[in-house]
Amino acid sequence: MTQTLTLHQRIQAQYQALSLVDRKLADVVLAHEKNLLAYSATELAALAGVSKASTARFFKRLGFTDFQAFRQHQRQGTPQPSPLSRVAQQGLRASPLQQHMAQDAQQLQALAESLSDASVQQAAKLLVSARRVWVVGYRNGYMAAFYAQALLSQLRAEVRLLNEGAGEDAERLAEIQSGDVLLAMDFRRRTRRLSQVVGIACEAGAALVLVSDARVSALSARAQALFICPPQDEAIFDSYVGAISLINYLATATLAHLPKKARARMAAIEQVHAQLDDLEPSL
Repeated sequence: MTQTLTLHQRIQAQYQALSLVDRKLADVVLAHEKNLLAYSATELAALAGVSKASTARFFKRLGFTDFQAFRQHQRQGTPQPSPLSRVAQQGLRASPLQQHMAQDAQQLQALAESLSDASVQQAAKLLVSARRVWVVGYRNGYMAAFYAQALLSQLRAEVRLLNEGAGEDAERLAEIQSGDVLLAMDFRRRTRRLSQVVGIACEAGAALVLVSDARVSALSARAQALFICPPQDEAIFDSYVGAISLINYLATATLAHLPKKARARMAAIEQVHAQLDDLEPSL
């Protein structure tokens, strides 16, 4: 069995000959194929209701020397979807405008149904009580991170964007301490740097508030507060209306926990704007 076969093809080729135990594992692996790198062998065994030894034998049956070899195959063989790949699948023609807007509305509705006010309040309390709030997001997550930092910095001091482009990631990461909070944006196509940054921050004692499009990931296991904003697969470019709406509401919830301090800070900021005379008047 060659290394060019996909995981689905490997399982399909042997499925009829698999034992009942192996079929349970095969069904679990196929059901979670998009997020398999987030699971350990023990977790997959638990999901299938079989032993860890059975899991090891299952991956050897598929042609891998061990579970780590399987994970390496997945890293190399499952690239994250790109706009270019969707163009190849869907063509260049855009969907009708009303359909596009309806998809964004569906994303917002799905997010509203999955969120609880308790989870938002938990995150808001972490942001309020933190010594410092660090915000990070790479590639598609940068927009959401920039927006979060812009809102939260109006409410409290010491809100810093980790990857602001000055190339001082290491210097900023070295300042993270216990009592800090890292607000991270984890969206596809994700970079390896994000997991490194989250690992360093968490090891330094920071709490993690994670906004992600992945229901299961290695990062989500570290989070004290987790928000899932699933992407829409119909469009060529991912939409982030759900994440932006969530961040806006999270900032408002944070404001409610800092009524006097936040209002005083906002008033001081407005006074400086008046002195600078840098904002155009409303029309």
